[in-house]
Amino acid sequence: MANVKERKSRLLGAGEIDVTFEFFPPKSEKMEEALWACVERLAPLRPEFVSVTYGAGGSTRERTHATVARIVKTTAMKPAAHLTCVNATRDEVDAVARAYWDAGVRHIVALRGDPSAGVGSRYEPHPGGYANAAELVTGLKKIGNFEISVAGYPEKHPESPSVEADIDNLKAKIDAGADRVITQFVFDTAHYLRYLERVRAAGIWVPVMPGIVPIHNFKQVAGFAGKTGATMPAWLARRFEGLDDDAVTTQMVAVAVAHDQVMDLVDEGIKKFHFYTLNRADLVYAVCHLLGLRPVKSPARANAA
Repeated sequence: MANVKERKSRLLGAGEIDVTFEFFPPKSEKMEEALWACVERLAPLRPEFVSVTYGAGGSTRERTHATVARIVKTTAMKPAAHLTCVNATRDEVDAVARAYWDAGVRHIVALRGDPSAGVGSRYEPHPGGYANAAELVTGLKKIGNFEISVAGYPEKHPESPSVEADIDNLKAKIDAGADRVITQFVFDTAHYLRYLERVRAAGIWVPVMPGIVPIHNFKQVAGFAGKTGATMPAWLARRFEGLDDDAVTTQMVAVAVAHDQVMDLVDEGIKKFHFYTLNRADLVYAVCHLLGLRPVKSPARANAA
């Protein structure tokens, strides 16, 4: 018990934790209201940056651009726009990147992207397009001095033939100029720590931020995990057992689980965390509060230049 108290005291007093948040663009007016309520709730926690996703196959490209542009114009947060290779030529992707640069966006999350038919279907590069994320990173660096984040998979990308091939692919992205790795969400911290060892052994020394997702709905998140190759441990399933119709208790358990996971990683020296918010602010806010983050009144919006 003394160790737990000591650990909490150190966190609350030192301000050691840096967080980033991921949002997804709205598909309806109601979802847009929910998104901006989420943004307003989390902005005072002063995240290092916030990312905005595409849908499968780049299906929400225009909404992503509009959301990112609004974040630049109306908040002090630094947005990172997701950009994929799917269903677009190089010229089309480059045009989107230049539009982001002109809008004041200096950070891109460069991804190959999910197949247009959805996760699990075969990926086919667009004729004349970027074949993969490494090529995309190279192309982005020719357009502007973007800060670039790329994806990492602690339990291997579902389409990779082996762990070694997956690490080789990651190294190609870093060698192309990427500045940071953001991992797929992971629930068993041992997977992340083993992954980090492999990454460092391969000579990759950029930050590797673990992805954290508070479980607002166990069945839904377990479904996401199944599609992305993320293990859902049996002990975690037991935590949520019998709570399908109990949203309040589910949220309490979700906050406790996510907080414990981050604290375990902090004990291993990890200080930066990427939260997949699923546009649900309250769970993420509660976890961050337990980690010692406190809201700061927003200054005038950041210079978009």
